[in-house]
Amino acid sequence: MKKLISAALISMFVGFAVSANAGPFEDGVAAYARQDYVTAAKLYRISADQGDALAQVSLGVMYDNGQGVTKDYKKAVKWYRLSADQGDAHAQFTLGVMYANGQGVTQDYKEAVKWYRLSADQGNAKAQYNLGVSYEQGQGVRQDYKKAVKWLRLSADQGDPIAQIILGFKYEIGRGVTQDYKEAVKWYRLSADQGDAAAQYNLGDMYENGRGVTRDYVRAHMWFNISASSGDKNAEANLDIVAKKMTQTQTEKAQEMARLCMKTNYKNCD
Repeated sequence: MKKLISAALISMFVGFAVSANAGPFEDGVAAYARQDYVTAAKLYRISADQGDALAQVSLGVMYDNGQGVTKDYKKAVKWYRLSADQGDAHAQFTLGVMYANGQGVTQDYKEAVKWYRLSADQGNAKAQYNLGVSYEQGQGVRQDYKKAVKWLRLSADQGDPIAQIILGFKYEIGRGVTQDYKEAVKWYRLSADQGDAAAQYNLGDMYENGRGVTRDYVRAHMWFNISASSGDKNAEANLDIVAKKMTQTQTEKAQEMARLCMKTNYKNCD
């Protein structure tokens, strides 16, 4: 949960990036979409050399992932930095990740925070999450739970499921915020509805113990069951424990609720 987001995640932007100028970059996007990575890298390079920030970050991704070129973190950093210096939020975020992980550069948490903040200030949810984690752990900045909450909330408000579960946990234990079980349940539910198994487990635990919600073994069983279906071992153990507190009818109802919840992709879980 605390692991910083991998730089490789930025690759999701490559195939969907749109350049303001028609030309090699757009052709590169098309090549990437058909998985012709060698051609894509060559075309990105043409636009990148001309100063196109999207092409630069895209070429950085190619070097980062070894797509169409030999994997080379130093070259990835070079292109991320050129794009980041032009203000590209995705490049700034990814450059921060490279500094945090010591990939292509000497590991430097302060430098990572610098780039996270530049990206986060532009509204990048992943950068906001990583900045929140940096404050939570005291990496590159003085540990500050309240500032961690600030940045995690901004990311969570944009729908980041990991930020949501961490924010829920902070409300559950009262770290950086006033302890509030109802608020914890709110954030766990938002994350759980996106399929996060840990959030589903936590939500089941809240129902089992009546924290922030009325104690409800049926719903506890339902959420433990859903979490266990994703392989959460703690959920599997708690599923057996809570089942012993229920009647056969209640267990059958919980199982049916779990099936419906998963079948509807978490749209009908009440």
